[in-house]
Order: sequence, then C-alpha cells, then structure tokens
Amino acid sequence: MSSEPILCEIANGVATLTLNNPPLNLVTLELTRQLSDTLDRLAQDPAARVLVLTGAGNRAFCAGSDISEFPTMMGKGLVVPKKLKPENDAYSKVDDFPKPTIAAVTGLAFGGGLEMAVCCDLIVVEEATRLALPEIKLGVFPGSGGTVRVTRRIGEGRAKEMMFFGDPIDAETALSWGLVNRIAPKGQALQVAQDMAATLAERPNRALQLCKAAVDLSFDTTEDKAVSESLALSDEAFATADCKEGVRAFFAKEPPRFTHA
Repeated sequence: MSSEPILCEIANGVATLTLNNPPLNLVTLELTRQLSDTLDRLAQDPAARVLVLTGAGNRAFCAGSDISEFPTMMGKGLVVPKKLKPENDAYSKVDDFPKPTIAAVTGLAFGGGLEMAVCCDLIVVEEATRLALPEIKLGVFPGSGGTVRVTRRIGEGRAKEMMFFGDPIDAETALSWGLVNRIAPKGQALQVAQDMAATLAERPNRALQLCKAAVDLSFDTTEDKAVSESLALSDEAFATADCKEGVRAFFAKEPPRFTHA
C-alpha cells in the first residue's frame, strides 16, 4: 500500500477516499492538507458521483489526532492557526461536499475521527465499532466541529454525555441515538457502504445534490426561508433531463436510464 496519507480511487461513479496512516489512521497536519486537496479535486470531478470515506486496516477508521504533534501547539494562540483552522476547513469540505457521502467505519472512531465521520451524510459502522469524543481527558474538548455536528445528530443531552465523560459508546447505542445509519457485520462496513454508494451512483446525480442542499438548509437558516429556498432547488430538479426520463420511464413501466450528469 502507498505511504501517502490519503488514497483515492474512482470506479463506476464511486470515489473511495482512504485515510492511510495505519494502524490507527491518526490525523496529522499532512493528512489534513492532503485530505483538503483531494476533496477539492473530487468535488469538481464528474466521474465521482458519490464519495465513500474509510480508513486503512481493521483497527480504526480514525482514532483522532496524532498527539505527538501537540507539544508545538500548547501555547496561547498556536493551535488554531496551526491545526484547528486547517482541520476545520478540511472537515467542512466533507460536510459541504456537493455529492452524497458515506463513512465506512471499522474499529474505532475516536475524537477527530468521529468528528470527520459525522461530516458525512450517512455512516455505516461494524458490530464491534466503538465511537467516542475523549478529548476532555486531555484537558481540551472536540475542536473540529464535533460540538456542532454530533449535537445536531443526537441532541444536546447525549452529546454532552459523550463529551463530558469521554467514554466510548458501542454500535447499537450509536444506532439507537441516531448517530449512525447502519450496522454491518464484522469486516463488511466498507462493502456495505460501497453497495449503498453504487445504488446512489445510479440515481439522478443532480437531483441527489439538490436534495442534499435542501436538507442542509434546515440547519442553516429559518424554517420559512429554508422552505422558500428549497422551491428554487425543486424548480431546477424539474428542469433536468433526468426528471424528464424518470417521468417517461414511470409511464412506460420500465427502469429509468438516468444521465448521471
């Protein structure tokens, strides 16, 4: 396997982006830089209609930050420009990625790893997966969007429990809390995520992008404005060739042949 911290391959409309810093796929400054650059490229690549984000090996999707980098950031005013600002920018590119995204989580998703996973639209974990935000045990708190994105998924009380105590939760708890979408058998998270991605890659791509944008509006503005702005998104969807094809196929009682444009 390549020594590069970020690997990427595209097949049949699905881009698989792999965090490649085994065994724990720790987030380093260089991994963050390459993640950001790769996301910029994939966002513009028409061959990548769905993104799957995963980690190399079977021990961890990502166990968080490489703490060996912390000593250079522990003075006042150092951590934000050196680590947290570029890291938040990169994670926001996952969150704002214009196409559907799925995290395939094997093993641990701790700290920044969980913060990265929750940037994805959907999360698949394995039966033995454990998820945690343990930063409080280092005297800090989640600084790469977790306080916002995890809270949006599971609510204030559960989010504060995860962050105040820092203890892991198991896959079943994460599913019942709405933190993740599906639980896969051992060793199957990536396959399940790629199967889901393959289905989405055959769906009308522009409609999926517009739908994602419409859902995200519910977190970004008032209810009335979100509903109003979603109308313009619906108007665009109804004007696509894929909409025309979907209606034609409905009346012809046959599967649609979408353009994926």
